[in-house]
Amino acid sequence: MALRFSLFIFIFSLYFICDFPGIFGHDEDRTIKTMEEFSGYPIHEPKYPNSLSSLSVNSDTLQKQIDELATFSDSPAPSVTRILYSEKDVLARSYIKDLMELSGLSVREDAVGNIFGRWNGYEPELAPILTGSHIDAIPYSGKYDGVVGVLGAIEAINVLKRLGFKPKRSLEVIMFTSEEPTRFGISCLGSRLLAGSVQLAELLKKTVDSQNISFSDAAKSAGYANAKGDLSEVFLKKGSYFAFVELHIEQGPILEKEGTSIGVVTAIASPASIKVTFEGNGGHAGAALMPERNDAGLAAAELALAVEKHVLDSGSIDTVGTVGILKLHPGAINSIPSMAHLEIDTRDIDESRRNLVIEKIHQSALAIAKKRKVILSEFEIVNQDPPALSDESIIKATELACQELNLTHKKMISRAYHDSLFMARVSPMGMIFIPCYKGYSHKPEEFSSVVDIANGVKVLALTLAKLSLS
Repeated sequence: MALRFSLFIFIFSLYFICDFPGIFGHDEDRTIKTMEEFSGYPIHEPKYPNSLSSLSVNSDTLQKQIDELATFSDSPAPSVTRILYSEKDVLARSYIKDLMELSGLSVREDAVGNIFGRWNGYEPELAPILTGSHIDAIPYSGKYDGVVGVLGAIEAINVLKRLGFKPKRSLEVIMFTSEEPTRFGISCLGSRLLAGSVQLAELLKKTVDSQNISFSDAAKSAGYANAKGDLSEVFLKKGSYFAFVELHIEQGPILEKEGTSIGVVTAIASPASIKVTFEGNGGHAGAALMPERNDAGLAAAELALAVEKHVLDSGSIDTVGTVGILKLHPGAINSIPSMAHLEIDTRDIDESRRNLVIEKIHQSALAIAKKRKVILSEFEIVNQDPPALSDESIIKATELACQELNLTHKKMISRAYHDSLFMARVSPMGMIFIPCYKGYSHKPEEFSSVVDIANGVKVLALTLAKLSLS
C-alpha cells in the first residue's frame, strides 16, 4: 500500500510539472492512465478549454502576411486582383505552401491545385478536421476575403503548437482553388470538385476563358492537371473529414453595427444563376415610332423590375435577387436595342422559396415577351445549388469557444456563399464570421482590424481543439 501511495504522489507531481499532459501530450496521458489503473487512485485532468482560454495570436506577423500576400496582384494597391492560374496566383500559391511548411505541416496538392497542409494527430487513422478558405480575388477587390480563412487557419495551428497542444484527430489547412468565378465563370471550382461533381469535371473538359484558353491548358501552365484530364481523382468520399470549419469576414454590416465579436453561422444561402435573352427589332431611334417598336431593352428593364418585385413579395428578408449583368445590342445611343441579355442572381436559405421566385421570374419573362412582341430566346438556369445547414455539433463547439474566450457572439446566416456550401456535402460543416468595415467586400475598402482577426483565430483554434479531441 505504501509503495502504491508513493508511486501515486510521484506521478501526481509529474503530472503538474508536465503542464496538463492529458491535453498537451498523449504519451503522458497513457502513463497517467496506466498509473491510475495500477494505484487505484483517479487523477482528474482539468478540462482542456480552461487551459486553452489564454490563446495568444501573433497578430503583427499575421497582418504582415496578409499585406505581403496582397502584393501578388495584377492591379495596384490598395486593390487586389488575383485570377486563377495567373502568374500572380502561382506566386501566391508558393507563398502559402512556404508558410504551411514553416508551420511544420506536410503539404500536398491535387490535380486542380487545392492545397492541403496536415498536422498529424496522435490517432491519425481517425477522420481529420479540415479548415481553410481561398485566396483568389476578383478584379479590384480587397485583401481579406478568403485570405483571413487561409492565413488565419495556419496561425490557428501555430497558436495550438506554441501552447503545446496535441491533437487527437489530425488537423488540416486547405487553400481552395478558384472560389471566385472570375476566369471560367464557375464559382467554388475546387470545392465543387472535392464534393464529387461529375458534371463539373466533364464541363471543364470543354471550358475556355475569355481568351479562348482551355481550363486544361491553363491548369497545366500553372503546374496542375494530369495528361488525361481526369479530374475524378480530386473527388472526396463522404466522411473523408470529421468536420470542416471556415473562418471568414462577414461581408455584411451586422457584426460591426452591433459591436459583436463573432458570428456563428447556422446556414449558408445558395444562389441560383439565370441567363435571359430577349430579341426584338432594332432600328433608328428617331425614325421608328413608339407604338410600332419591339424594344428588347425595355423588355429587359421590365424584367429587372419584376425580379425586385418577386423577391420582395416572398415575405422574407432572407430572399434576395440581383440583376448584375445587362447588355444591350448594338449598344448605340441612337439605336433601338435589338437584343438584350440579363444575368440574374437569386439567393435564399429556403430552397423552395428561392425556386418559387425563379418560377415567377420565368413567368414574368414569358408575359413581358408576349406583351412587348419580342422573343424570349433564352431562359437558362445555370446553377441551382441547395442551401447548406451548419452542423449542430460545430455550432455548439464554436459557441462554447466564444464563451470560454469571453467574446460576444450571435448566430446568423451567411447570405454570401462559400466553399463551405460544398464541403457540407463531404462532412459536417460550420463557419465563423468576424466583423468587417461597413460590411464592405469585393472592393479595395474591404478591411478587418487586427483585433477582430485575432479574435477569429482564437475562436477557430479553440474550436479545432475541441473537435480534434472528439
